[in-house]
Amino acid sequence: MIRAFSVALLLGLSALPASAQQLANQLFGAHATPSKQASMPIGSYAKGCAAGMVELPETGPTWQAMRLSRHRNFGQPELVQYLVDLSYAATQIGWRGLYIGDMSQPRGGPMTSGHASHQIGLDADIWMLPPKSLQLSRKEREKISSIPVRSADQRSVTRNWTPQHHALLRAAASDPRVDRIFVAAAVKIEMCKTAKRRDKAWLQKIRPVAGHDTHFHVRLKCPAGATACQPQTPTVDELSKGGNGCDDTLMWWVTDYLNPPKPTGKPPKDPEEPKRHPRQYTMADLPAQCAAVLSAP
Repeated sequence: MIRAFSVALLLGLSALPASAQQLANQLFGAHATPSKQASMPIGSYAKGCAAGMVELPETGPTWQAMRLSRHRNFGQPELVQYLVDLSYAATQIGWRGLYIGDMSQPRGGPMTSGHASHQIGLDADIWMLPPKSLQLSRKEREKISSIPVRSADQRSVTRNWTPQHHALLRAAASDPRVDRIFVAAAVKIEMCKTAKRRDKAWLQKIRPVAGHDTHFHVRLKCPAGATACQPQTPTVDELSKGGNGCDDTLMWWVTDYLNPPKPTGKPPKDPEEPKRHPRQYTMADLPAQCAAVLSAP
């Protein structure tokens, strides 16, 4: 019955002009609880939804979920277990644990604000701030902020960066469940400076992306048997070809990005049609299974 309803719902939505269809982020943002379905990441990290999600407890022995008002401390069971494991690993490098930022909404999907990804329950943001307390109140978690670890010119790390940050990222990336980790370019550059040949297995998973100066973003691989999950293409392993990404990273971020080459004088190409942000998606843009996720109890 649910399957029939979801198909009818999707067909009805598809028949409407895009301007008349309700935005998917409003539909998914309205749900306060996960669907009572078997866990499954559906679609891609930036265009999908998630069935049978699990809530990361607000507080644990080695972690606290932050910004609880956002209601984004949900993930696939594999992600929740990964974060619990990593928070314990943080205690082994000298931290009290971890402050966990945004994961996903209860049923995934496009968010009403912020992230383009975090839609299928396999992404999580981890603060760069070493916890001083794991007993923060809900109100305190709204006011406290993380710390930047890159300089304003984006070329180097700040004094906030420590050997413990390096060790934490190494532990995070060494886990076989991880596909890649997004950090500020300065962080990748700093880690490359001290890279060793044996670091290739995990360092190649560390990827520079703008906007990650106060946290790092962990993305897990599609779990085994998750047939509705669309993996990253190309995968990190295919892209790296056995390297650690340091040569390309240093060259591109220090030259082309931070010091872009001068225009060649060639006429500009025809402007491309602007890409739509996930906050503009309607249900017709998402996998068909997402309608059943919305309609499930």
